[in-house]
Amino acid sequence: MFPFPDCLGVESTTQDLKARRQRRKRMMLRGWRDALERQLAAVDAAIATLERQMERDGTSHD
Repeated sequence: MFPFPDCLGVESTTQDLKARRQRRKRMMLRGWRDALERQLAAVDAAIATLERQMERDGTSHD
């Protein structure tokens, strides 16, 4: 998928490659977490809005 470091004229140790792979994975996971937090905030806002509307209309049945 990605060119080997030696092909690019870069000398990397196994530790360097592992560290780079771990940083990429951390970035990916943080991106997923950020996306989930945005979705959760949207759901929380929708629930709060719906509950306000239900209270306003007097239909607060579960």
